[in-house]
Amino acid sequence: MAVIESQFDPLSAEGLRNRTAMESAIDRFRQVEAFVEDTANRAADTFARRGQLLPRQRLGRLLDPGAPFIELSSLAGYQMDDDKDGSGAGGGCIAGLGYVADIRCLVVVDNCAIKGGTISPMGLKKKLRVQQIALENRLPIVTLAQSGGANLNYAADTFCEGGRAFANQARLSAVGIPQITVVHGSATAGGAYQPGLSDYVIMVKRQASMYLAGPPLLKAATGEIATDEELGGAEMHIEEVGSGEYLADNDADAIELARQVMAQIGPPTSTQESQGLPPRYDEEELLHLVPEDAKTGYDVRELVARIADDSRFLDFKASFDRQTVCGHLSIGGHRCGLIGNNGPITHKGANKAAQFIQLCEQSGLPLLFFHNTTGFMVGTESERSGIIKHGSKLIQAVANARVPKLSLLVGGSYGAGNYAMCGRGFDPRFIFAWPNSRTAVMGPSQAGQVLRIVAEAKMQRAGQVDDAQLDALQQRTEAMMEATSSPLACTARLWDDGMIDPRDSRRLLSLLLDVCLHADRQLTPNHFGVSRF
Repeated sequence: MAVIESQFDPLSAEGLRNRTAMESAIDRFRQVEAFVEDTANRAADTFARRGQLLPRQRLGRLLDPGAPFIELSSLAGYQMDDDKDGSGAGGGCIAGLGYVADIRCLVVVDNCAIKGGTISPMGLKKKLRVQQIALENRLPIVTLAQSGGANLNYAADTFCEGGRAFANQARLSAVGIPQITVVHGSATAGGAYQPGLSDYVIMVKRQASMYLAGPPLLKAATGEIATDEELGGAEMHIEEVGSGEYLADNDADAIELARQVMAQIGPPTSTQESQGLPPRYDEEELLHLVPEDAKTGYDVRELVARIADDSRFLDFKASFDRQTVCGHLSIGGHRCGLIGNNGPITHKGANKAAQFIQLCEQSGLPLLFFHNTTGFMVGTESERSGIIKHGSKLIQAVANARVPKLSLLVGGSYGAGNYAMCGRGFDPRFIFAWPNSRTAVMGPSQAGQVLRIVAEAKMQRAGQVDDAQLDALQQRTEAMMEATSSPLACTARLWDDGMIDPRDSRRLLSLLLDVCLHADRQLTPNHFGVSRF
């Protein structure tokens, strides 16, 4: 296997310009994340008076110190629905992949310091995505619950789909995936079923409560008057009803109990990444590599050289098609196959990638997809070469490959190229994005021109062409496409599992490959959900 000899000078004028642009893109999304955390911290005095920890403090106590933690969809719902200032990014919860008592699991923490932790429509989708990850990768879930429930202003957008979260909980239990919930505060109506469907429930004394109807609704519906504690207090549930298993004195005690439970029920998983020789090039150079202008190409192998073990890469059919790059590599000691883009996907590139996917399937090798493509090649020659037919083969191969598939958006991911490269619609195990990436049906300029051409043809048939109207249509379309395909807009819509600093790519992929390997080795112990008798 040959060593990639890099031809790129990171200290060139171009490289330094690229770094400046990339650092600016990183700063943009980090500033949003910091603003959300700063907004939550304003509630510190209120939480302290109640004897409670802030959501991020709860998360810190739950996770193993020093172990990796991958936050998921931190910007879900950013400036969508009623999130006017961006403080609602995250959708009302903090979620991620981490370690609890040396056991790898998914963690969900209701961000009750912002709008009471109410769940937005995108927050619901985020929680459903976490459940999907848990099911596919056989990962236990720990939930630190304290939420005002669904945002009633958007009840029509969350009610029916919200039932899927409860169905998923039942199915997770049925396949033997443990769910632990700590109830820190009030869990009302549908929110009460979340701990009710969990396998282990921990409740905080004189803080937690669970009921289908709170005191105001109870009085309105039946005339009965009852306090929170009488109606659904922690001690009542623990001591009388049996809806919970453990009673905690306070937030910190509850979280320690959750760790003790996890230590007893979960299969131990090492927090150490698999071994592998580091790349021969500095990860810092990933910031220099990508041109600021998305229309300027770069060789995906240069990216691979800064991520792969020892910068080694076995190129597959390198001369058959140069725009679709396929090959073998290792990351953190995990062998895998890679498909990357150096341009549009041609009919030959589609055939090459489809064949490579079948070979990886045969060998049981996970597949990595590094997105940076304008889509499938168009034009008379391309159509006569059978681009639809051959592109369909690639889409079939991507959709039906059973090995773990991981996607990393390192540039543009446009049109059906997003599908062929295992975009969100093709259910990769994980999909993360660099802050320069874009996902859309086509570029803003092309979309504006297309609509202009269509509208102009219609005007010509009517016998009157209004250039000013056409200019306005083209400009509106370009502005709309530019806004909805930006990195922040895409991650807000959960088109990826979160945005990352490019320098974290190797560590992230190594950990995710380890997650997939561990998941595929596990067996299903039973075929029923655990009921409380």
